[in-house]
Amino acid sequence: MQEVIVQTPTVGLPGELTFSDGAKGLVLFAHGSGSSRFSPRNQFVAKALNARGLATLLFDLLTKEESAIDEQTAEYRFDIELLAERLIAAVDWVNRQSQLKALPIGLFGASTGAAAALIAAARRPDLVKAVVSRGGRPDLAGEALAHVHAPTLLIVGGADPVVLELNREAARRLKAPWRLEIVEGASHLFEEPGKLEQVAQLAGDWFCRYLAIPSA
Repeated sequence: MQEVIVQTPTVGLPGELTFSDGAKGLVLFAHGSGSSRFSPRNQFVAKALNARGLATLLFDLLTKEESAIDEQTAEYRFDIELLAERLIAAVDWVNRQSQLKALPIGLFGASTGAAAALIAAARRPDLVKAVVSRGGRPDLAGEALAHVHAPTLLIVGGADPVVLELNREAARRLKAPWRLEIVEGASHLFEEPGKLEQVAQLAGDWFCRYLAIPSA
């Protein structure tokens, strides 16, 4: 793992990049409302993906100053356009790195980060090859849903009925290949024993399937 600064047109965002020679692909994480690159759930999933030969990049979508304001006002966490712009900038940054640019890119979004991931996939169809949403709000991606080409996996807890219905509605608007996986007995944060492990398994299967580097 190495610490990096993901340079966007306006700000530099700190991140943690983990990759090794022979990586099958690179997964960028878009965290959810009020979270950061230190999200224990995303960190858990990232380590599981690393174990399966995938590189990962966890980074902050907000600056320290923005995060401090957001903790008081929550004004940034639902600014989906801002979050999407930051994630798109991260995809572009990866594509400029000589050691990373050959890797197929996947996006893993949680909560509001899932909407940002789907918007980024719609706007960078040549770069983003797969999307996974964990307990996400894909409905907040709006009109971008119809323009997503990347195969999309929606993972929702069976004990999270409101978000489950929002995912079902969003899935009907997707034109890309998609699947909805319901983790029975799991609540919104998948805190129940063994549930986050199921998320990591499902996400790993999806990314390993769709991020395979094409043969020369």
